[in-house]
Amino acid sequence: MIARGKKCSCSSQLCFALCTFGLALLGDVSRAVPVDDQDYYLQEITNRDHYYSFPYPGEEFFPFTEQPGEEGPIRAAETEERAGFKPSRKELKPKKNNKKGKSILDTPPDCPPLGLETLKITDFQLHASTAKRYGLGAHRGRLNIQAGVNENDFYDGAWCAGRNDPYQWIEVDARRLTKFTGVITQGRNSLWSSNWVTSYRVLVSNDSHAWTAVRNESGDVIFEGNSEKEIPVLNMLPVPLVARYIRINPRSWFQEGSICLRLEILGCPLPDPNNYYHRRNEMTTTDNLDFKHHNYKEMRQLMKTVNKMCPNITRIYNIGKSNQGLKLYAVEISDNPGEHEVGEPEFHYIAGAHGNEVLGRELILLLMQFMCQEYLAGNPRIVHLIEDTRIHLLPSVNPDGYDKAYKAGSELGGWSLGRWTQDGIDINNNFPDLNSLLWESEDQKKSKRKVPNHHIPIPDWYLSENATVAVETRAIIAWMEKIPFVLGGNLQGGELVVAYPYDMVRSLWKTQDYTPTPDDHVFRWLAYSYASTHRLMTDARRRACHTEDFQKEDGTVNGASWHTVAGSINDFSYLHTNCFELSIYVGCDKYPHESELPEEWENNRESLIVFMEQVHRGIKGIVKDVHGKGIPNAVISVEGVNHDIRTGADGDYWRLLNPGEYVVGVKADGYTAATKTCEVGYDMGATQCDFTISKTNLARIKEIMRKFGKQPLSLSARRHRQRARRWQRRR
Repeated sequence: MIARGKKCSCSSQLCFALCTFGLALLGDVSRAVPVDDQDYYLQEITNRDHYYSFPYPGEEFFPFTEQPGEEGPIRAAETEERAGFKPSRKELKPKKNNKKGKSILDTPPDCPPLGLETLKITDFQLHASTAKRYGLGAHRGRLNIQAGVNENDFYDGAWCAGRNDPYQWIEVDARRLTKFTGVITQGRNSLWSSNWVTSYRVLVSNDSHAWTAVRNESGDVIFEGNSEKEIPVLNMLPVPLVARYIRINPRSWFQEGSICLRLEILGCPLPDPNNYYHRRNEMTTTDNLDFKHHNYKEMRQLMKTVNKMCPNITRIYNIGKSNQGLKLYAVEISDNPGEHEVGEPEFHYIAGAHGNEVLGRELILLLMQFMCQEYLAGNPRIVHLIEDTRIHLLPSVNPDGYDKAYKAGSELGGWSLGRWTQDGIDINNNFPDLNSLLWESEDQKKSKRKVPNHHIPIPDWYLSENATVAVETRAIIAWMEKIPFVLGGNLQGGELVVAYPYDMVRSLWKTQDYTPTPDDHVFRWLAYSYASTHRLMTDARRRACHTEDFQKEDGTVNGASWHTVAGSINDFSYLHTNCFELSIYVGCDKYPHESELPEEWENNRESLIVFMEQVHRGIKGIVKDVHGKGIPNAVISVEGVNHDIRTGADGDYWRLLNPGEYVVGVKADGYTAATKTCEVGYDMGATQCDFTISKTNLARIKEIMRKFGKQPLSLSARRHRQRARRWQRRR
């Protein structure tokens, strides 16, 4: 093997022959690789040794600096901006001042992140001088990556160098010439240790051998790093540089810790029409939508625009206000907006319960635009969906939290800024715990207080004014009680999976345990309907976002088997209303850069539509009396499934079921019970399963007596009075 950095000597024929053989061997290797990937794989083979080489203390620190007399491989970026990259207001907020009081940059950067956080940058593109262990390797040095509660050798929360000295580095291979403009760093995500880098140098290269440090008039620029482990810090390069590789060289670190960091690189990839590898991985969309991040005012304006474009099928309304008084706006899409139509199911998407998980918010705004446009264009699939479904889209449940994240920007908000409401409440886990009430009743068979298996009432303590309940949560509950939702999805971020209830474990001694609902088979179907049509969720080749790999369940997970949560919106919805609710985690990056929105839309568009269509799977019908009047609050039960639902105010109902044959029963106060067999097919569209039931004899007697102003006799009361008279006579 040819030693790196050595030249072949012509004085020895043997050496010359070995050098020639080595070059020929590399040529054969490159020909064995598909033409499309030669550039990448050849670079990996020829330069693999440098990824693990580093100078030891005492060696001259020359690999990072340009040697005198050598021509630097890096050129300053052109002043003209490449078409297609536009500055986004407030997308990235640079750090204004360092501890020395010097301004880093006064204007926001114009290049987006390369994609370490979104996983667009693969593990093969990240390399480091050393690593403490595999779980702290370069592949973990991604902005906002999260470690598990039990840190282990596979999934830790940063890249950590194997030694603490100024010769360590982490490197990103952009795989093409890129205009590098900035670096964002964090410390290590850990519950048990504190590690971060306080200063560093930045170096760039075209061949990963000759490196040029970022310099200013006084020499190499030493960038200020982090002062704690979670808040991201942005540093802009004094002058954007064009290169293929960029390397971060820590110079100092937290005194009581070690060299650990997570990072994101800002850069604009330059056009490379000859590189098929990049062209085949580029994502484009043909939908003419408003791909940007919308603040509260812009979101409201966009809703008005959609309503103006499609006034006959849309309506804007609000379900309440946030802690800071911002209205929680929703858009209804229906062929008859403003009222419930008998026999038409109601569906909802909500997002933004965690204010910093903004991708769901933007997906809902894109969805309402898309449905309006496609309806006007006569898309039969969308027209059919709108005419047969009443759809509600609530994009921002926690606008106060979103405002905090928006002000920080997509990369600088960190993992938690804006997650909670203004008064510090996590909306997603702020609903009443009805699971415990149900399970205690089931465990105590002789309990005096029998809890039903559905429509469990909210406890009195939760309804009191002193309860720790967010105003946003109360607004959602009132909304869910008012509208007879059948199916719903709450869009969240930070992962790529669909979670279905129960979200709370039944055992008091476990934090993770598969806890199915009586409708587990239906929930798994619903979850898979979204995951299987998403572009990435069921892709076995994709990298896990953080510490969990959900491929064994095809991109779905039972909430309680992931992590237990008491008072989740999913469990509450299932136990208190007729609605089947699921949590849909739409992306690894909670707050993706604006430039990522078209690709994220393409990833989720089909899934968003397919999941809405599932509201028409199962059985539906009307429960009415012999006069044809709908009976409200009638109980619909399915044999073998210990969870009932109830009819709406007009006597109509919808019961989500998988394909199969079911014995369905109905009962209502004052009416005779009835059963029938209903079959659910594989084709989309719920099976009609109507019931006509008559009043019981006692109910008819009561009705007649009330009509004539008399009260019916009660046999039990009459016998009680007779016994009382006999007892008095004996005395």
